[in-house]
Amino acid sequence: MTTGRGWTLASACMLALTACTTATPYQPLTQGRSVNGGYYDEQIEANRFRVTFAGNSMTSRDTVERYLLYRAAELTRQRGYDWFVMADRGTERHSRTYVDRPFGPGAYGYWGPSWRYYGRGFGWRSWDPFWGDPFWDSSIDVRTVDRYEASAEIVMGRGPKPANDARAFSAVEVLTNLGPNIMRPT
Repeated sequence: MTTGRGWTLASACMLALTACTTATPYQPLTQGRSVNGGYYDEQIEANRFRVTFAGNSMTSRDTVERYLLYRAAELTRQRGYDWFVMADRGTERHSRTYVDRPFGPGAYGYWGPSWRYYGRGFGWRSWDPFWGDPFWDSSIDVRTVDRYEASAEIVMGRGPKPANDARAFSAVEVLTNLGPNIMRPT
């Protein structure tokens, strides 16, 4: 019995770790999922919707915008319409910068050697072994993580797509052309 429980716990941990390291699949945005992100729709009028797709830090901007377009086409077909126009569209980038350096007393304790020096063109600067200098200390790792969220307001219509509007899309053509590149959850 214990072995079965251990195997189940190990499988659940592996699944959780795998979910954290993959791009957001094409899915509805729901709370409580281990993979953050997905699509969300909001009806504004009878044929007007706001569609949003949010990706996690592993999802590229191109993927987020592709999934948004795919969701707009899918929603258009589900509502019985043939085409849609993107009345308004935007993509936001949410960036977070991390500095990987352990905070603590360091090799010399809280009190240790430090120097002040005059850098030509930079003025007075200081260096100590606890804080280091980002230009000379290779133990500091600074990285920026980006997350993208795209949203669009769409207006749906029936019949042939307006030929003179570059913002108009045929829902069937979008679904056909983008469908093979859509990654769904397993």
